Amino acid sequence: MDSVKLQRTYLDLTTPHVADACMRIGIAVRCAPANTRPVWSNTHLVGRVSPVKHFGSVDVFLEAIDRASPGDVLVVDNGGRLDEACVGDLITLETSRAGLSGIVIWGLHRDTDELRTIRLPFFSLGALPVGPQRVDAVTDDALSSAAVGAHTVTAEDFVLGDDDGVLFIPLDQAEAVAELATTIRDTERQQAARMQLGTSFRKQARFDDYLAARKADPSVTFRQYLRSIGGAIEE
Repeated sequence: MDSVKLQRTYLDLTTPHVADACMRIGIAVRCAPANTRPVWSNTHLVGRVSPVKHFGSVDVFLEAIDRASPGDVLVVDNGGRLDEACVGDLITLETSRAGLSGIVIWGLHRDTDELRTIRLPFFSLGALPVGPQRVDAVTDDALSSAAVGAHTVTAEDFVLGDDDGVLFIPLDQAEAVAELATTIRDTERQQAARMQLGTSFRKQARFDDYLAARKADPSVTFRQYLRSIGGAIEE
């Protein structure tokens, strides 16, 4: 799926919808650490991963941007460090001007006010005024993979981020995940609309029937029951 189709397909899908779809399909749910947050609220980010490891100098970022394609997302591995900010306004502006869709950092940023002005979707572990005070040796895999928490991502993955967090999904599963996530989203919206009009979720889910089924067979879970009737609230 190319970057334009990826943007259009995932424009109205949230990370919860997509996480539920991954679980139902059997794809590992790879989330950035829970404290990976957007610089401003109501952020939505999607794009192919352009991975890069940080070693203390910005030149590796410039090389990654030079190699990336429009629509990609710069995913920066700074080892989750909390003693330095590795990306600020200039690299963010360079990323934006190159046509990339955003930045995700396993680490910290700085120049928060400037980032809000640039308005490129941006996720990190938080802000810190001080930049790197080191220059380490660059490894051979600096531009081929990036660790984000417990997960390693490559250009074979894409990233989806919003106010609930950041997910990484295999690119070759993008269409299947989106199709199911759309079904889950639409089902939940219909359920919510009925609730607003006075039909409780218990009634929609025929909760009394579930309790009876569980009494007859204690191994029956609510998740299994919901799937059997087309519910989508729990995965």
